[in-house]
Amino acid sequence: MLLVQNLSVSYRSFTALNDVSCTFDAGELVGIFGPNGSGKSTMVKAMLGLIRSATGTVLLKGKPLTHQLSQVAYVPQRSQIDWDYPVTVWNVAMMSRTLQTGLFRQPSRQSRERVKAALERVGMYEYRDRSISDLSGGQQQRVFLAGALAKEAELLILDEPFAAVDRKTESIMFEIFSELKAQAKTLLVISHDLGEILGHYDRMLLLNKRVIAQGSRYEVMTKDNLLAAYDAPVRFIAA
Repeated sequence: MLLVQNLSVSYRSFTALNDVSCTFDAGELVGIFGPNGSGKSTMVKAMLGLIRSATGTVLLKGKPLTHQLSQVAYVPQRSQIDWDYPVTVWNVAMMSRTLQTGLFRQPSRQSRERVKAALERVGMYEYRDRSISDLSGGQQQRVFLAGALAKEAELLILDEPFAAVDRKTESIMFEIFSELKAQAKTLLVISHDLGEILGHYDRMLLLNKRVIAQGSRYEVMTKDNLLAAYDAPVRFIAA
C-alpha cells in the first residue's frame, strides 16, 4: 500500500536520513524505532513533504503520497504543539475536517457527527468545551487521536503518541489501532518504548539514519541489530 524508495534527507553537509527503503501494508501496525537523532521524525516529515528530501519516492497505492494528503492523518510530537494557544477540544478535533469543510465555511452535519463520534470513542466528548491547555498529557493525546479518527484517513502516522500518557490512554489507543487495522488502515507509530508494548506491533522498522532492520519484532529486536542502532547494548522487556 505504501512504498518508500531511496529516501534521503540532508542539511548542507549533514545527512539526516540515508537511502531509506521500506514498505507498509494495509491493515498493519508498524512501530518505527531508533535512538534520538536517528531520523524517525525526519523520515515521516519527508514522506509527507513537510521537509525537502534529497532523493527518494513515496507512493501510496502507486501514486505520490504528497498528492494524496487528504488520505493521511498525521499527529506530530506533543513538543511541537503550542499548548497555550486558546482552542477548545472540539475545535482541535474539528480541524481534521478542514479539507471536507473548507477554510471559511461552517462544518457540515456530517463533520459534526464524525467529530462527536471520534471524541466519544476516545472518552473526551464531555471535555469538548474545555481548552486543550487544561488537559493532562494523556487527554491531549486522545484529543489528537480523535482528530485523526474524524479525518477517516487511510494512513495514520503518530509521532511518539505514548510519551507521558497514562495507562488508560495507552489502552484506548491500542484498542482503536486494532479497530483501524480491521478496517484495512495502515498505522505508523514512532516510539522510544522498548517495553512490553512491542507485542502490539505487526512489524517494526529500526532506524539510525539508515534502515538497520525491518520485519517482525523477533527479526528486528536482536542483540546485533540493537547494538548497530543504538551503538550500545540495549535491554528491552519482551511481551
